[in-house]
Amino acid sequence: MNGILVVNEFLHSNKFNEIHAWLVTAAKKQGIELQVRTNAELLIDIPIGRKDINADFILFWDKDVKLAYYLEQLGYPVFNSSKAIGICDDKALTHLTLMNAGIPMPRTRIAPMTFDNIGYTNYDFLMETAKSLGFPMVVKESFGSFGQQVYLVSDYGELARRVSQCGAKPVIFQEFIRSSEGRDVRLQVVGDRVIAGMYRYSENGDFRANVTNGGRMKQYEPTPEQCGLALQCCREIGLDFAGVDLLFGGKEEPILCEVNSNAHFKNIFDCTGVNAADAIISYILMRLIP
Repeated sequence: MNGILVVNEFLHSNKFNEIHAWLVTAAKKQGIELQVRTNAELLIDIPIGRKDINADFILFWDKDVKLAYYLEQLGYPVFNSSKAIGICDDKALTHLTLMNAGIPMPRTRIAPMTFDNIGYTNYDFLMETAKSLGFPMVVKESFGSFGQQVYLVSDYGELARRVSQCGAKPVIFQEFIRSSEGRDVRLQVVGDRVIAGMYRYSENGDFRANVTNGGRMKQYEPTPEQCGLALQCCREIGLDFAGVDLLFGGKEEPILCEVNSNAHFKNIFDCTGVNAADAIISYILMRLIP
């Protein structure tokens, strides 16, 4: 069996290259030749289908959703799907997708769309948002990873400055879950299983717990409620695999933070010894060869 691992042409770092190598190695162990191709090598050509793709499936480790959709249109099984990747990549769309599914999440407001050459000509919506959510408040750019582009603002002036700095970028505003300040849980989901859990915590005063921002980590045994919530999120979005981040409510109940379609799993491997690459390849084989 042959597969193609799609990665981004313009994103080069050891952190990402290592993950790609693990996926190729995991595939080889299970008898699959997994060829790495970049999104620039697999340029979309409409209406002509590409003739240089020899694959039984596509493992899509990028956020180029148009390319993922193109490959689906050509008939290739794509893991994760273009729709699921698109929903996870846009934090606003994630919460909109899950809003009627009974998923506990922070109260969230989505900034109105504007245009690059106009920006926001008034901030009336910010005043209404401040009255609804109070302070401190979390401001998130809709597109961002590793806890970057996530800010905690303490008053209206800081909120307005932060939105001004974001320009016309899509942003969301969320209530601050104080009971989860500086701590959260990352659950690694593959198929219908939570294969590993990691507790992340900050000791440097950062309200975020991401390891990239200086947080620490330890192995974690998730509760049935946490597992159920993570799996439900993945089912609703249509994910084959994901990293689901959960906050702690006032009574330690799980609250959704984010869902990551291409979760970087090196940290969870270092923490738990569980290699998500092996589980992902096994899942794809199970899907293709029932």
